[in-house]
Amino acid sequence: MSVFDLGARLMRQLPAEIAHNATLTLANALAPLMPAASPDDARLAVTAFGLDFPNPVGLAAGFDKEARVPDAMGKFGFGFVECGTVTPRPQAGNPQPRLFRLTQDQAVINRMGFNNGGMDVAAANLKARTGRGIVGINIGANKDSTDRIADYATCFERLSPLADYVTVNVSSPNTPGLRGLQGKDELTRLLASMVEVRNRHAFKPLLLKIAPDLDASAMDEIADVVRASGIEGLIVSNTTIARPALASKHAGETGGLSGKPLFAPSTTVLREMRSRLGDSVTLVGAGGIASGEDAYAKIRAGATLVQLYSALVFQGPGLVTRIKRELLACLARDGFANVTAAIGK
Repeated sequence: MSVFDLGARLMRQLPAEIAHNATLTLANALAPLMPAASPDDARLAVTAFGLDFPNPVGLAAGFDKEARVPDAMGKFGFGFVECGTVTPRPQAGNPQPRLFRLTQDQAVINRMGFNNGGMDVAAANLKARTGRGIVGINIGANKDSTDRIADYATCFERLSPLADYVTVNVSSPNTPGLRGLQGKDELTRLLASMVEVRNRHAFKPLLLKIAPDLDASAMDEIADVVRASGIEGLIVSNTTIARPALASKHAGETGGLSGKPLFAPSTTVLREMRSRLGDSVTLVGAGGIASGEDAYAKIRAGATLVQLYSALVFQGPGLVTRIKRELLACLARDGFANVTAAIGK
C-alpha cells in the first residue's frame, strides 16, 4: 500500500467534505515533491478529438472544481484530468452536509450544487500550471442566472484558452432546472451558441455531459442534436437521481448517486448512445468504474475514454495503476492489440 493509499484510508475517518478538502490541500502541497507517472504501455494510447492520450483513464469532474491540482492528479497515472464544474461567478453551493459516503454500497451521494470560486479563480489556477498533461474544464451556469446559455458562453470564452477541451455540463441534478437544457429545443440553442462562440476563438474540442436518467425518446433527441451540432464528444454519464436498493444509512439522502450502483445504468445509456451515434462523436464512459474490467466494459460498449471519481474514495489513488494493469490483461485475454481495437466491439 502506497503512502497515498494509506492517506486515503485515514481520510475516510473524517466527514466526507472535510476529507475531500483536506485531500485537495494535501495534493497541492505535495505536488512539487511527487515524481512523474511512469510511462504507459503503448497499447493503452488512444487519439480522440485531435488529442493524443497516453491512456484512456481520466479523472472525472467534481473532484477538483477550481483546477487546483490537475498536475498532481496526473502524477497518479491518469491519462487526463477534467476540472470543474466552474460557473461564471463564485457560488457557495447547497447547505451542508451535502456529501455522503455509502460505504456498504461503494457509492456516494452528493448535492453539492456547483460550489466553486468562479471562473476567475479557475483561470488563475490553470495559468499557474507547470505540467503538460491533458486537462479539460467542465463548465456550468450559476444557480441564480437569468440567462444560463450566456453563462456557458462566458465560461467558454474565459477558460477554453487555458484547457485542452471543454465539457458543457447540463446534467447535474443539484441545480434546479438545469437538466431541462437536455430537451431538444434548449439543447439545440445551447450547443449552437457554444459552437458560435468557439468559432470566434481558437478551436477547442467541445463535449456534452448527459444524465443516465433518460428514456429512449430523450436519447433519440440528444443524439439528433449532438450529431447536427458538430461537437466532438459526449460524456455518459453524470450521477443518477434513481435509487436502486441500497444498504447504507445515507441511502435516503437527496442528490446524485454515483459509484458502483451507477455502473450498469450508465453503461446501458452509453451503449444506447453508441448505437445512435456510431463513431460520429467520441464517447466518454463514466459512472461506477472501479476496476480494469469495468473500464474495459465501457470501452467495449463504445467509449474511447473513461472517467472515474467515486471509486477513489474507497480504493485510493493506487486504483489508477491497477485499472491500467487490469485493462491490459483484458485486452490480451480477448486478443485485442490495443484499446482502440476494442472500442465498440
